[in-house]
Amino acid sequence: MLTREQAAGIFDRIRRFVSADEVEAIFTGSRFALTRFANNIIHQNVEEENSVVSIRTNFAGRTARATANQFDDDSLRRAVAASEKLARVQAPDPDLLPMPDTNEADGTANMAAVIPSSRFFERTAALTPGDRAEVVRRVVAVAVRQGLTTAGIFSNSESCEGIFNSRGLAKWHEQTLAEVSITMIGEDSSGWQKLNSTDASLLDPVRLAEKAAQKAVDSRHPREVGPGRYTVILEPSAVLDIVGFMFWDYSGVAILDQRSFLNDRIGTKLFGDNISIWDDVGHPMQAGSPFDGEGVQRKRVQLVDHGVVKRVVYARATAQKMKHSEYAAKVGAIESTGHGFPLPNEIGEMPMNIVFSSNQAANDKAQTVEQMIADTERGILVTRLWYIREVDPYEKIVTGMTRDGTFLVENGKVQDGLRNFRFNESLIAMLSNVESMSPPTRACGEESLDMVVPAMKVKEFNFTEVTKF
Repeated sequence: MLTREQAAGIFDRIRRFVSADEVEAIFTGSRFALTRFANNIIHQNVEEENSVVSIRTNFAGRTARATANQFDDDSLRRAVAASEKLARVQAPDPDLLPMPDTNEADGTANMAAVIPSSRFFERTAALTPGDRAEVVRRVVAVAVRQGLTTAGIFSNSESCEGIFNSRGLAKWHEQTLAEVSITMIGEDSSGWQKLNSTDASLLDPVRLAEKAAQKAVDSRHPREVGPGRYTVILEPSAVLDIVGFMFWDYSGVAILDQRSFLNDRIGTKLFGDNISIWDDVGHPMQAGSPFDGEGVQRKRVQLVDHGVVKRVVYARATAQKMKHSEYAAKVGAIESTGHGFPLPNEIGEMPMNIVFSSNQAANDKAQTVEQMIADTERGILVTRLWYIREVDPYEKIVTGMTRDGTFLVENGKVQDGLRNFRFNESLIAMLSNVESMSPPTRACGEESLDMVVPAMKVKEFNFTEVTKF
């Protein structure tokens, strides 16, 4: 895999071919290996390695990119020429700022940058096909014992990301990641679990398999109960996938474009007292690069404080445009928070490392899912949600379905598996109706970024219809 020293040497050669005012190079590299299984057997094992450089040139506000995945002089020269040719025919962007130098990228006294601990673990990178096959064998053994069929993946990867520019900026990040996803399938039921970690030793695939299998067994011959408003217990993966639909709106560009559900709501109490949310790349359960698409170090930002929407995140150009806006009068000093995407783009920025705080309402304590169940007279336990789509962008009403383990809870116990539901629910209402939460944990889903979120017990969750399965 590409090293920082190799990337720096490649950038030095790129600069020799440049006639533009400024040049920036973003390097990405990865070695990714995956073992896929279905019907209780391994049916695919793949591995790939690739490195890419994305070169952005700038002529007095005219900017464009071109890429190469070969680093000989001819390939780099062609990529630079393509970037410059594209840049010259662009209309000047009046909002385009000069590329940041190291001092600007590393932050100011107002908002300190976050430097996470190492996220590269040799034991994760060193996993072999044989190691992954042994894990799958043990997962399949769990399925066979329960009379189930299993499918899923086990992968491991190592990756790098770096950014260099002609103003002296040089940033580099390396990371590993191992991921397990397991579905257990019965005749008329299923169960699912998924988790990843930068450190493979923190995963326990057999425990995940046993939990998925138990869900499939317990939900056999599912009952049907009618649609309506129920108390629901959402496991962390379900919470992650539904709340993920609101974080694109925590963006300065979204505010400027009047397309955020937070327009005219910054500084107001929108959620319950027990909801506090941060974007925190340095959190020990988070992953990812500590700098953004321009090389600016990511800052720790409180988005919600006890239900009150505090602020959104900004790329450099967005912060510059908003410094003297009406919005600035509500939130105070505005500066880049290190959440921008590589330029040029129309998206602006987004918080990428969501962490829900563990604060509870007065006199409440965090509960496990089991304690939530024990405290519930009648409700629905939801393992995961899927096929989620937005219905009303401003009220943040979303629709979707439950799957892979939906259960009736009565008198403090899980009683029966249920046919799945379709829901229509406002995220504003949902996060105002949270009765209790578990301690936050790293969670994975299928429809949103990985986050650090709790399980949630929510009252008045709106199920609109029952599915046929």
